[in-house]
Amino acid sequence: MASGQLFSRNTQALFYNYKQLPIQRMLDFDFLCGRETPSVAGIINPGAEGFQKLFFGQEEIAIPVHSSIEAACSAHPTADVFINFASFRSAAASSMSALKQPTIKVVAIIAEGVPESDTKQLIAYARTNNKVVIGPATVGGIQAGAFKIGDTAGTIDNIIQCKLYRPGSVGFVSKSGGMSNELYNTIARVTDGIYEGIAIGGDVFPGSTLSDHILRFNNIPQVKMMVVLGELGGRDEYSLVEALKQGKGAKSGGELESAQAKNQALREAGAVVPTSYEALEGAIKETFDKLVEEGKITPVTEVTPPPIPEDLNSAIKSGKVRAPTHIISTISDDRGEEPCYAGVPMSTIVEKGFGVGDVISLLWFKRSLPRYCTQFIEICIMLCADHGPCVSGAHNTIVTARAGKDLVSSLVSGLLTIGPRFGGAIDDAARYFKDAYDRGLSPYEFVESMKKKGIRVPGIGHRIKRGDNRDKRVELLQQYAHTHFPSMKYMEYAIQVETYTLSKANNLVLNVDGAIGSLFLDLLAGSGMFSKQEIDEIVEIGYLNGLFVLARSIGLIGHTFDQKRLKQPLYRHPWEDVLYTK
Repeated sequence: MASGQLFSRNTQALFYNYKQLPIQRMLDFDFLCGRETPSVAGIINPGAEGFQKLFFGQEEIAIPVHSSIEAACSAHPTADVFINFASFRSAAASSMSALKQPTIKVVAIIAEGVPESDTKQLIAYARTNNKVVIGPATVGGIQAGAFKIGDTAGTIDNIIQCKLYRPGSVGFVSKSGGMSNELYNTIARVTDGIYEGIAIGGDVFPGSTLSDHILRFNNIPQVKMMVVLGELGGRDEYSLVEALKQGKGAKSGGELESAQAKNQALREAGAVVPTSYEALEGAIKETFDKLVEEGKITPVTEVTPPPIPEDLNSAIKSGKVRAPTHIISTISDDRGEEPCYAGVPMSTIVEKGFGVGDVISLLWFKRSLPRYCTQFIEICIMLCADHGPCVSGAHNTIVTARAGKDLVSSLVSGLLTIGPRFGGAIDDAARYFKDAYDRGLSPYEFVESMKKKGIRVPGIGHRIKRGDNRDKRVELLQQYAHTHFPSMKYMEYAIQVETYTLSKANNLVLNVDGAIGSLFLDLLAGSGMFSKQEIDEIVEIGYLNGLFVLARSIGLIGHTFDQKRLKQPLYRHPWEDVLYTK
């Protein structure tokens, strides 16, 4: 066991098993005490490496994260305290590993329920190698104004109230971590405060005893008075009798025990033992005042600690600040017990049997559309999911997949081809048909005005289909709309345009892009759930292109999996398919 002071203002620790709150409390204590360097040198998180961002006052700092105890000790040779937040299952093994590191002098074990046989091995190794174990089942310890372990002394407000930001004259040791906070407060009220406080832990076999620390305190010149808080049962207090004798009559206050023999033995050894817990504060005050009067204690001069910046989240909750947000979301919310789509809980979506179209209506349009609308959306997705391996998007995806790229890369390579010539015709068809219809242009005026501008009418024309060989997908969409839609004014206009264009050429038929574009306008206008301004915005933003992107992603993913499954080699375009010219 160490013979004197364990900590100083330069002490640094390694923190095992990352816990954000106790580490931040240590760093806040450091700042409060005016330390120049943070007391946490590194974090050990088995299997992880990198950095963890925390605050040192207002400054954000990056604390290294190491994957092993050995690596952390090697990287931080001056860190001699190991704070172990491992569970009771792994606390013993990790603590022994730390004790075996030459740089580690003190190990604090927070976990409760560490097997007694394991604890005995830790104690034996520590005593043989002149190292200190605090715990198990401890909150740790603190040297006022210098260093604290984990959650010792609780919140910053409690630390300030207990004047732990600067050293006092009292050494305190207790078995109970919970009662330690109460005694820190009591001691601060009637003395000049704590110099060092230790909670040895509540397990049957503590790594260090009450008397171990009393003997150690006796070798620290700044400690002028000692306070001990024992507990009912056990025999550890009897070791204090010998410690007091070795310390030449050093005084100590202790809690009233059921065994009067303990109290009598302590009194005979020179300790001040109050008659009840309620009398403890008065006994501490009386003893302190006497030592001041005798000139053995010169009360420390009070200082004003710096304010600790409050975390933004807690400050917002308490109404102290107004912080601007960086992102606005009106379609989903994941802050509650379950995510919501446009205010509808995810469980409700499943329980009510909603489909993909219903989810799209919530996330895209922020409202629940009638079933005929959401089913139309689903039909569009199914009809546009794929159009074979030869179209540009599928071709790009296949080539990328065969180059050995991952799913996302293959999908993106195909999606990047979507635009005015591939997929974008749905958006353009809706825009041009809507503009022409709303302006009251006849089919002749519409088509001829487009011709003068040098623009092909989007949604009209097909490479294979003809006036006498219509696209089955277009017919299915029209049949569905005839059955379910309350109005088809835009589709009827598109059909009139088709009649005119077919008089020009037999392949200028209404294609699936034109059908989806015009019928989507009818869905928006006929449902009665959208204002004219909202419809204009939906068309302008590109919702219809979104339908194509979503639908075609299904097919592109399928092509990626198809090529991977077939283990196809790298694609090389055949020479004979290239015209080489000068």
